[in-house]
Amino acid sequence: MNQTFSVKEKTKQIMFLLLPILITQLGMFSMVFFNTIMSGKYNSAELAGVAIGSSIWNPIFTGLSGILLAVSPIVAQYFGEKRHHEAASVVRHGIYLSFFLTIIIFACGLLLLEPLLTRMDQPARVQRTAHRYLVGLSFGILPLFLFNVLRSFIYALGKTRVVMVIMVASLPVNFLLNYCFIFGKWGFPEFGGAGAGYATSITYWAILAFTIYIVHKEEPFASYQVFANLREFSFRRCTEILKIGVPMGLSTFFETSMFAVVTILISMFSVTTVAAYQSALNIVSFLYMIPTSISMALTVLVGYEVGAKRYKDARDYSWLGIALSVIFAVVTGLLVVIFRYQVAGLYSNETAVIHLTAYFLIFALFFQISDAIQVTAQAALRGYKDVNLAFVMTLFAYWAICLPVGYVLAHYTALEARGYWIGLTAGLLAAGLALSIRLLYIQKRKFISDREPASIN
Repeated sequence: MNQTFSVKEKTKQIMFLLLPILITQLGMFSMVFFNTIMSGKYNSAELAGVAIGSSIWNPIFTGLSGILLAVSPIVAQYFGEKRHHEAASVVRHGIYLSFFLTIIIFACGLLLLEPLLTRMDQPARVQRTAHRYLVGLSFGILPLFLFNVLRSFIYALGKTRVVMVIMVASLPVNFLLNYCFIFGKWGFPEFGGAGAGYATSITYWAILAFTIYIVHKEEPFASYQVFANLREFSFRRCTEILKIGVPMGLSTFFETSMFAVVTILISMFSVTTVAAYQSALNIVSFLYMIPTSISMALTVLVGYEVGAKRYKDARDYSWLGIALSVIFAVVTGLLVVIFRYQVAGLYSNETAVIHLTAYFLIFALFFQISDAIQVTAQAALRGYKDVNLAFVMTLFAYWAICLPVGYVLAHYTALEARGYWIGLTAGLLAAGLALSIRLLYIQKRKFISDREPASIN
Protein backbone atom coordinates (compact mmCIF):
# COMPACT_ATOMS: atom_id res chain seq x y z
CA MET A 1 0.00 0.00 0.00
CA ASN A 2 1.08 3.55 -0.72
CA GLN A 3 0.16 6.95 0.64
CA THR A 4 -2.54 8.61 -1.45
CA PHE A 5 -3.22 12.32 -1.96
CA SER A 6 -6.55 12.62 -3.80
CA VAL A 7 -10.02 11.10 -3.90
CA LYS A 8 -9.17 9.51 -7.24
CA GLU A 9 -6.06 7.83 -5.84
CA LYS A 10 -7.95 6.66 -2.76
CA THR A 11 -10.76 5.23 -4.88
CA LYS A 12 -8.21 3.42 -7.01
CA GLN A 13 -6.52 2.05 -3.87
CA ILE A 14 -9.83 0.77 -2.48
CA MET A 15 -10.73 -0.89 -5.79
CA PHE A 16 -7.25 -2.41 -6.02
CA LEU A 17 -7.80 -4.14 -2.68
CA LEU A 18 -11.53 -4.71 -3.15
CA LEU A 19 -11.69 -6.76 -6.36
CA PRO A 20 -9.39 -9.60 -5.23
CA ILE A 21 -11.17 -9.74 -1.85
CA LEU A 22 -14.54 -9.96 -3.62
CA ILE A 23 -13.32 -12.78 -5.86
CA THR A 24 -11.94 -14.57 -2.79
CA GLN A 25 -15.30 -14.22 -1.02
CA LEU A 26 -17.07 -15.57 -4.10
CA GLY A 27 -14.62 -18.47 -4.10
CA MET A 28 -15.43 -19.32 -0.49
CA PHE A 29 -19.14 -19.04 -1.29
CA SER A 30 -18.61 -21.41 -4.23
CA MET A 31 -17.35 -24.13 -1.90
CA VAL A 32 -20.61 -24.00 0.03
CA PHE A 33 -22.45 -23.92 -3.29
CA PHE A 34 -20.60 -27.05 -4.50
CA ASN A 35 -21.38 -28.84 -1.24
CA THR A 36 -25.09 -28.03 -1.49
CA ILE A 37 -25.64 -28.66 -5.19
CA MET A 38 -23.63 -31.88 -5.43
CA SER A 39 -25.18 -33.30 -2.26
CA GLY A 40 -28.61 -32.53 -3.71
CA LYS A 41 -27.69 -34.37 -6.90
CA TYR A 42 -26.83 -37.42 -4.81
CA ASN A 43 -30.02 -37.50 -2.71
CA SER A 44 -32.50 -35.03 -1.20
CA ALA A 45 -32.04 -36.51 2.29
CA GLU A 46 -28.28 -35.99 1.98
CA LEU A 47 -28.92 -32.39 0.92
CA ALA A 48 -31.08 -31.83 4.00
CA GLY A 49 -28.33 -33.26 6.22
CA VAL A 50 -25.69 -31.02 4.68
CA ALA A 51 -28.00 -27.99 5.03
CA ILE A 52 -28.57 -28.71 8.73
CA GLY A 53 -24.86 -29.27 9.30
CA SER A 54 -24.06 -25.98 7.57
CA SER A 55 -26.67 -24.12 9.62
CA ILE A 56 -24.97 -25.35 12.81
CA TRP A 57 -21.44 -24.64 11.61
CA ASN A 58 -21.85 -21.23 9.94
CA PRO A 59 -22.66 -19.09 13.03
CA ILE A 60 -19.86 -20.79 14.98
CA PHE A 61 -17.33 -20.39 12.19
CA THR A 62 -18.19 -16.77 11.39
CA GLY A 63 -18.11 -15.81 15.07
CA LEU A 64 -14.77 -17.46 15.85
CA SER A 65 -13.23 -16.34 12.56
CA GLY A 66 -14.16 -12.79 13.53
CA ILE A 67 -11.82 -13.12 16.50
CA LEU A 68 -8.92 -14.15 14.27
CA LEU A 69 -9.67 -11.48 11.66
CA ALA A 70 -8.66 -8.94 14.33
CA VAL A 71 -5.12 -9.69 13.18
CA SER A 72 -5.82 -7.53 10.10
CA PRO A 73 -6.43 -4.08 11.70
CA ILE A 74 -3.72 -4.65 14.33
CA VAL A 75 -1.08 -5.63 11.76
CA ALA A 76 -2.21 -2.82 9.44
CA GLN A 77 -1.56 -0.26 12.17
CA TYR A 78 1.86 -1.74 12.97
CA PHE A 79 2.61 -1.77 9.25
CA GLY A 80 1.73 1.94 9.06
CA GLU A 81 4.00 2.57 12.04
CA LYS A 82 6.76 0.47 10.37
CA ARG A 83 6.96 -1.80 13.44
CA HIS A 84 7.50 -5.02 11.50
CA HIS A 85 8.61 -7.12 14.45
CA GLU A 86 5.41 -6.26 16.34
CA ALA A 87 3.32 -7.17 13.29
CA ALA A 88 5.00 -10.58 12.97
CA SER A 89 4.45 -11.25 16.67
CA VAL A 90 0.72 -10.57 16.31
CA VAL A 91 0.50 -13.11 13.46
CA ARG A 92 2.34 -15.73 15.51
CA HIS A 93 -0.05 -15.27 18.41
CA GLY A 94 -2.97 -15.46 16.00
CA ILE A 95 -1.61 -18.91 15.09
CA TYR A 96 -1.57 -19.89 18.78
CA LEU A 97 -5.17 -18.73 19.18
CA SER A 98 -6.16 -20.82 16.14
CA PHE A 99 -4.99 -23.98 17.93
CA PHE A 100 -6.74 -22.92 21.13
CA LEU A 101 -10.07 -22.22 19.39
CA THR A 102 -9.86 -25.51 17.49
CA ILE A 103 -9.50 -27.43 20.76
CA ILE A 104 -12.53 -25.61 22.18
CA ILE A 105 -14.65 -26.49 19.13
CA PHE A 106 -13.63 -30.16 19.26
CA ALA A 107 -14.48 -30.34 22.95
CA CYS A 108 -17.87 -28.67 22.44
CA GLY A 109 -18.59 -30.89 19.45
CA LEU A 110 -17.90 -34.07 21.41
CA LEU A 111 -20.23 -32.96 24.21
CA LEU A 112 -23.01 -31.12 22.41
CA LEU A 113 -23.31 -32.21 18.77
CA GLU A 114 -25.19 -35.47 19.26
CA PRO A 115 -27.74 -34.04 21.75
CA LEU A 116 -28.28 -31.00 19.50
CA LEU A 117 -29.00 -33.10 16.42
CA THR A 118 -31.29 -35.37 18.43
CA ARG A 119 -33.35 -32.40 19.63
CA MET A 120 -33.90 -31.32 16.01
CA ASP A 121 -36.09 -34.40 15.57
CA GLN A 122 -35.06 -35.02 11.96
CA PRO A 123 -35.32 -38.36 10.10
CA ALA A 124 -32.54 -40.77 11.01
CA ARG A 125 -30.79 -40.50 7.64
CA VAL A 126 -30.80 -36.70 7.69
CA GLN A 127 -29.47 -36.65 11.23
CA ARG A 128 -26.77 -39.18 10.39
CA THR A 129 -25.67 -37.22 7.32
CA ALA A 130 -25.51 -33.95 9.28
CA HIS A 131 -23.38 -35.64 11.94
CA ARG A 132 -21.01 -37.25 9.44
CA TYR A 133 -20.77 -34.03 7.42
CA LEU A 134 -19.74 -32.05 10.52
CA VAL A 135 -17.25 -34.76 11.52
CA GLY A 136 -15.70 -34.55 8.05
CA LEU A 137 -15.67 -30.78 8.22
CA SER A 138 -14.01 -30.85 11.65
CA PHE A 139 -10.74 -32.07 10.13
CA GLY A 140 -10.55 -28.74 8.29
CA ILE A 141 -11.18 -26.44 11.25
CA LEU A 142 -7.52 -25.92 12.15
CA PRO A 143 -6.27 -25.21 8.60
CA LEU A 144 -9.22 -22.88 8.01
CA PHE A 145 -8.46 -20.86 11.15
CA LEU A 146 -4.73 -20.76 10.36
CA PHE A 147 -5.53 -19.66 6.81
CA ASN A 148 -7.72 -16.82 8.15
CA VAL A 149 -4.85 -15.58 10.32
CA LEU A 150 -2.38 -15.65 7.43
CA ARG A 151 -5.00 -14.15 5.10
CA SER A 152 -5.48 -11.27 7.55
CA PHE A 153 -1.72 -10.73 7.57
CA ILE A 154 -1.55 -10.72 3.76
CA TYR A 155 -4.53 -8.34 3.53
CA ALA A 156 -2.93 -6.01 6.10
CA LEU A 157 0.05 -5.59 3.77
CA GLY A 158 -2.31 -4.75 0.90
CA LYS A 159 -1.47 -7.86 -1.19
CA THR A 160 -5.02 -9.11 -1.62
CA ARG A 161 -4.41 -10.66 -5.04
CA VAL A 162 -2.24 -13.37 -3.49
CA VAL A 163 -5.19 -14.81 -1.55
CA MET A 164 -7.42 -14.49 -4.61
CA VAL A 165 -5.06 -16.63 -6.71
CA ILE A 166 -4.86 -19.30 -3.99
CA MET A 167 -8.63 -19.42 -3.59
CA VAL A 168 -9.40 -19.54 -7.31
CA ALA A 169 -6.80 -22.29 -7.81
CA SER A 170 -8.40 -24.34 -5.02
CA LEU A 171 -11.92 -24.40 -6.51
CA PRO A 172 -11.24 -27.16 -9.10
CA VAL A 173 -9.62 -29.20 -6.32
CA ASN A 174 -12.70 -28.81 -4.14
CA PHE A 175 -15.03 -29.69 -7.01
CA LEU A 176 -13.13 -32.86 -7.92
CA LEU A 177 -12.85 -33.98 -4.29
CA ASN A 178 -16.58 -33.43 -3.82
CA TYR A 179 -17.23 -35.53 -6.90
CA CYS A 180 -14.97 -38.33 -5.63
CA PHE A 181 -16.11 -38.45 -2.00
CA ILE A 182 -19.85 -37.82 -2.51
CA PHE A 183 -20.35 -40.23 -5.40
CA GLY A 184 -17.48 -42.64 -4.70
CA LYS A 185 -15.70 -42.17 -8.03
CA TRP A 186 -12.20 -43.24 -9.12
CA GLY A 187 -11.79 -45.72 -6.28
CA PHE A 188 -12.70 -43.30 -3.48
CA PRO A 189 -15.22 -44.32 -0.79
CA GLU A 190 -18.83 -43.22 -1.36
CA PHE A 191 -19.80 -41.00 1.60
CA GLY A 192 -22.83 -39.25 0.11
CA GLY A 193 -23.44 -35.75 1.51
CA ALA A 194 -20.94 -36.35 4.29
CA GLY A 195 -18.24 -36.57 1.62
CA ALA A 196 -18.60 -32.83 1.08
CA GLY A 197 -17.25 -32.30 4.60
CA TYR A 198 -14.16 -34.41 3.97
CA ALA A 199 -13.60 -32.81 0.55
CA THR A 200 -13.80 -29.33 2.04
CA SER A 201 -11.36 -30.22 4.83
CA ILE A 202 -8.77 -31.58 2.40
CA THR A 203 -9.17 -28.44 0.30
CA TYR A 204 -8.54 -26.26 3.37
CA TRP A 205 -5.31 -28.15 4.07
CA ALA A 206 -4.19 -27.58 0.48
CA ILE A 207 -5.04 -23.86 0.73
CA LEU A 208 -3.11 -23.59 3.99
CA ALA A 209 -0.05 -25.33 2.50
CA PHE A 210 0.09 -22.87 -0.42
CA THR A 211 -0.41 -19.90 1.92
CA ILE A 212 2.34 -21.01 4.31
CA TYR A 213 4.73 -21.47 1.40
CA ILE A 214 4.05 -17.95 0.09
CA VAL A 215 4.30 -16.29 3.51
CA HIS A 216 7.54 -18.16 4.24
CA LYS A 217 9.25 -17.77 0.85
CA GLU A 218 7.87 -14.78 -1.04
CA GLU A 219 8.46 -11.08 -0.41
CA PRO A 220 7.32 -8.88 1.22
CA PHE A 221 5.96 -11.55 3.58
CA ALA A 222 9.20 -13.50 4.07
CA SER A 223 10.99 -10.45 5.50
CA TYR A 224 8.62 -10.50 8.48
CA GLN A 225 9.79 -14.02 9.44
CA VAL A 226 6.37 -14.93 10.79
CA PHE A 227 7.36 -18.55 11.44
CA ALA A 228 10.57 -17.68 13.30
CA ASN A 229 10.57 -17.84 17.11
CA LEU A 230 7.37 -19.88 17.25
CA ARG A 231 8.23 -20.72 20.86
CA GLU A 232 7.69 -17.07 21.75
CA PHE A 233 4.47 -16.69 23.69
CA SER A 234 2.99 -13.65 25.38
CA PHE A 235 -0.33 -13.43 27.18
CA ARG A 236 -0.20 -9.69 26.57
CA ARG A 237 -0.09 -10.23 22.81
CA CYS A 238 -2.96 -12.72 22.92
CA THR A 239 -4.93 -10.25 25.00
CA GLU A 240 -4.24 -7.56 22.40
CA ILE A 241 -5.85 -9.73 19.73
CA LEU A 242 -8.74 -10.85 21.92
CA LYS A 243 -9.58 -7.27 23.00
CA ILE A 244 -10.25 -6.45 19.36
CA GLY A 245 -11.28 -9.89 18.15
CA VAL A 246 -13.85 -10.94 20.73
CA PRO A 247 -16.20 -7.96 20.12
CA MET A 248 -15.71 -8.47 16.36
CA GLY A 249 -16.49 -12.17 16.63
CA LEU A 250 -19.48 -11.71 18.91
CA SER A 251 -20.90 -9.00 16.66
CA THR A 252 -20.66 -11.32 13.66
CA PHE A 253 -22.09 -14.25 15.64
CA PHE A 254 -25.11 -12.31 16.90
CA GLU A 255 -25.82 -10.96 13.42
CA THR A 256 -25.67 -14.44 11.91
CA SER A 257 -27.75 -15.96 14.71
CA MET A 258 -30.32 -13.16 14.36
CA PHE A 259 -30.94 -14.18 10.75
CA ALA A 260 -31.18 -17.81 11.87
CA VAL A 261 -33.86 -16.87 14.42
CA VAL A 262 -35.80 -14.89 11.80
CA THR A 263 -35.65 -17.92 9.50
CA ILE A 264 -37.15 -20.07 12.28
CA LEU A 265 -39.89 -17.51 12.96
CA ILE A 266 -40.69 -17.25 9.25
CA SER A 267 -41.26 -21.03 9.22
CA MET A 268 -44.54 -20.38 11.09
CA PHE A 269 -46.00 -19.07 7.84
CA SER A 270 -46.91 -21.05 4.72
CA VAL A 271 -44.44 -23.15 2.74
CA THR A 272 -44.72 -20.63 -0.10
CA THR A 273 -43.75 -17.78 2.24
CA VAL A 274 -40.79 -19.71 3.62
CA ALA A 275 -39.55 -20.60 0.14
CA ALA A 276 -39.92 -17.01 -1.06
CA TYR A 277 -38.15 -15.60 2.00
CA GLN A 278 -35.23 -18.04 1.63
CA SER A 279 -34.90 -17.21 -2.07
CA ALA A 280 -34.90 -13.45 -1.45
CA LEU A 281 -32.47 -13.82 1.46
CA ASN A 282 -30.13 -15.90 -0.67
CA ILE A 283 -30.07 -13.20 -3.33
CA VAL A 284 -29.42 -10.48 -0.74
CA SER A 285 -26.68 -12.58 0.91
CA PHE A 286 -24.97 -12.99 -2.44
CA LEU A 287 -25.02 -9.24 -3.11
CA TYR A 288 -23.88 -8.59 0.46
CA MET A 289 -20.45 -9.86 -0.56
CA ILE A 290 -19.76 -6.51 -2.21
CA PRO A 291 -20.13 -4.33 0.94
CA THR A 292 -18.44 -7.09 2.94
CA SER A 293 -15.44 -6.98 0.61
CA ILE A 294 -15.36 -3.18 0.77
CA SER A 295 -15.44 -3.40 4.56
CA MET A 296 -12.43 -5.74 4.65
CA ALA A 297 -10.45 -3.38 2.43
CA LEU A 298 -11.59 -0.40 4.50
CA THR A 299 -10.43 -1.90 7.80
CA VAL A 300 -6.95 -2.42 6.35
CA LEU A 301 -6.67 1.03 4.77
CA VAL A 302 -7.99 2.92 7.79
CA GLY A 303 -5.75 0.89 10.11
CA TYR A 304 -2.73 1.58 7.91
CA GLU A 305 -3.37 5.33 7.84
CA VAL A 306 -4.05 5.49 11.59
CA GLY A 307 -0.78 3.64 12.22
CA ALA A 308 1.03 6.19 10.06
CA LYS A 309 -0.80 8.96 12.00
CA ARG A 310 -2.36 10.31 8.82
CA TYR A 311 -5.74 10.81 10.43
CA LYS A 312 -7.17 12.96 7.65
CA ASP A 313 -6.46 10.19 5.14
CA ALA A 314 -8.03 7.64 7.50
CA ARG A 315 -11.14 9.83 7.73
CA ASP A 316 -11.31 10.26 3.95
CA TYR A 317 -11.00 6.52 3.37
CA SER A 318 -13.76 5.86 5.93
CA TRP A 319 -16.40 8.00 4.26
CA LEU A 320 -15.28 7.13 0.74
CA GLY A 321 -15.69 3.43 1.57
CA ILE A 322 -19.15 4.00 3.04
CA ALA A 323 -20.17 6.04 -0.01
CA LEU A 324 -18.92 3.36 -2.45
CA SER A 325 -20.73 0.66 -0.48
CA VAL A 326 -24.02 2.58 -0.61
CA ILE A 327 -23.61 3.27 -4.33
CA PHE A 328 -23.03 -0.41 -5.06
CA ALA A 329 -26.02 -1.32 -2.87
CA VAL A 330 -28.29 1.13 -4.70
CA VAL A 331 -27.17 0.06 -8.18
CA THR A 332 -27.35 -3.69 -7.54
CA GLY A 333 -30.57 -3.29 -5.56
CA LEU A 334 -32.27 -1.36 -8.36
CA LEU A 335 -31.16 -3.96 -10.90
CA VAL A 336 -32.61 -6.72 -8.74
CA VAL A 337 -35.89 -4.80 -8.33
CA ILE A 338 -36.15 -4.10 -12.07
CA PHE A 339 -35.51 -7.74 -12.96
CA ARG A 340 -37.05 -9.18 -9.79
CA TYR A 341 -39.37 -11.65 -11.56
CA GLN A 342 -36.56 -13.02 -13.70
CA VAL A 343 -34.27 -13.32 -10.66
CA ALA A 344 -37.01 -14.97 -8.60
CA GLY A 345 -37.59 -17.42 -11.45
CA LEU A 346 -34.06 -18.77 -10.99
CA TYR A 347 -35.09 -20.16 -7.60
CA SER A 348 -38.50 -21.65 -8.30
CA ASN A 349 -40.89 -22.75 -11.02
CA GLU A 350 -43.98 -22.11 -8.89
CA THR A 351 -45.87 -18.94 -9.79
CA ALA A 352 -46.87 -18.12 -6.20
CA VAL A 353 -43.28 -18.41 -4.94
CA ILE A 354 -41.95 -16.29 -7.81
CA HIS A 355 -44.46 -13.49 -7.19
CA LEU A 356 -43.88 -13.42 -3.43
CA THR A 357 -40.08 -13.54 -3.86
CA ALA A 358 -40.30 -10.64 -6.31
CA TYR A 359 -42.37 -8.71 -3.77
CA PHE A 360 -39.84 -9.39 -0.99
CA LEU A 361 -37.03 -8.14 -3.24
CA ILE A 362 -38.56 -4.65 -3.23
CA PHE A 363 -38.07 -4.55 0.56
CA ALA A 364 -34.61 -6.05 0.08
CA LEU A 365 -33.46 -2.89 -1.76
CA PHE A 366 -33.83 -0.76 1.38
CA PHE A 367 -32.43 -3.60 3.47
CA GLN A 368 -29.27 -3.66 1.32
CA ILE A 369 -28.70 0.09 1.64
CA SER A 370 -29.05 -0.04 5.44
CA ASP A 371 -26.77 -3.07 5.66
CA ALA A 372 -24.16 -1.40 3.44
CA ILE A 373 -23.97 1.61 5.78
CA GLN A 374 -23.64 -0.41 8.98
CA VAL A 375 -21.08 -2.94 7.76
CA THR A 376 -18.69 -0.32 6.32
CA ALA A 377 -19.07 2.09 9.25
CA GLN A 378 -18.27 -0.80 11.58
CA ALA A 379 -15.27 -1.75 9.41
CA ALA A 380 -13.90 1.79 9.58
CA LEU A 381 -14.19 1.73 13.37
CA ARG A 382 -12.27 -1.55 13.40
CA GLY A 383 -9.50 0.22 11.52
CA TYR A 384 -9.32 2.61 14.49
CA LYS A 385 -9.44 -0.46 16.79
CA ASP A 386 -12.65 0.94 18.29
CA VAL A 387 -14.82 -2.16 18.68
CA ASN A 388 -16.40 -2.38 22.13
CA LEU A 389 -19.07 0.30 21.84
CA ALA A 390 -19.65 -0.70 18.20
CA PHE A 391 -20.42 -4.22 19.41
CA VAL A 392 -22.94 -2.91 21.96
CA MET A 393 -24.60 -0.75 19.30
CA THR A 394 -24.97 -3.60 16.82
CA LEU A 395 -26.13 -6.03 19.50
CA PHE A 396 -28.86 -3.59 20.56
CA ALA A 397 -29.86 -2.95 16.95
CA TYR A 398 -30.05 -6.66 16.07
CA TRP A 399 -31.85 -7.96 19.13
CA ALA A 400 -33.72 -4.93 20.50
CA ILE A 401 -34.87 -3.43 17.18
CA CYS A 402 -34.66 -5.91 14.30
CA LEU A 403 -36.31 -8.88 15.99
CA PRO A 404 -38.95 -7.14 18.17
CA VAL A 405 -40.05 -4.72 15.43
CA GLY A 406 -40.11 -7.49 12.85
CA TYR A 407 -42.05 -9.83 15.15
CA VAL A 408 -44.68 -7.24 16.05
CA LEU A 409 -45.20 -6.16 12.44
CA ALA A 410 -45.30 -9.76 11.18
CA HIS A 411 -47.67 -11.19 13.81
CA TYR A 412 -49.80 -8.24 14.91
CA THR A 413 -50.40 -6.40 11.62
CA ALA A 414 -51.51 -7.37 8.13
CA LEU A 415 -47.92 -7.19 6.89
CA GLU A 416 -47.18 -10.79 7.92
CA ALA A 417 -43.72 -11.96 6.71
CA ARG A 418 -43.07 -8.56 5.13
CA GLY A 419 -42.87 -7.21 8.66
CA TYR A 420 -39.61 -9.05 9.21
CA TRP A 421 -38.02 -7.29 6.22
CA ILE A 422 -39.12 -3.94 7.66
CA GLY A 423 -37.81 -4.89 11.11
CA LEU A 424 -34.45 -5.99 9.71
CA THR A 425 -34.15 -2.81 7.67
CA ALA A 426 -35.06 -0.58 10.62
CA GLY A 427 -32.55 -2.27 12.91
CA LEU A 428 -29.70 -2.23 10.41
CA LEU A 429 -30.40 1.43 9.57
CA ALA A 430 -30.33 2.29 13.29
CA ALA A 431 -27.02 0.44 13.61
CA GLY A 432 -25.63 2.26 10.57
CA LEU A 433 -26.59 5.69 11.92
CA ALA A 434 -25.27 4.96 15.42
CA LEU A 435 -21.98 3.58 14.08
CA SER A 436 -21.59 6.58 11.77
CA ILE A 437 -22.06 8.97 14.69
CA ARG A 438 -19.49 7.00 16.68
CA LEU A 439 -17.12 7.15 13.69
CA LEU A 440 -17.49 10.95 13.53
CA TYR A 441 -16.68 11.18 17.25
CA ILE A 442 -13.58 8.97 16.98
CA GLN A 443 -12.32 10.89 13.94
CA LYS A 444 -12.84 14.24 15.67
CA ARG A 445 -10.98 12.98 18.75
CA LYS A 446 -8.10 11.62 16.64
CA PHE A 447 -7.90 14.85 14.64
CA ILE A 448 -7.74 16.95 17.81
CA SER A 449 -5.06 14.73 19.36
CA ASP A 450 -3.05 15.00 16.15
CA ARG A 451 -3.29 18.81 16.20
CA GLU A 452 -2.38 19.31 19.85
CA PRO A 453 1.43 18.94 19.52
CA ALA A 454 1.45 21.48 16.72
CA SER A 455 -0.51 24.00 18.80
CA ILE A 456 1.89 23.54 21.72
CA ASN A 457 4.89 24.35 19.52
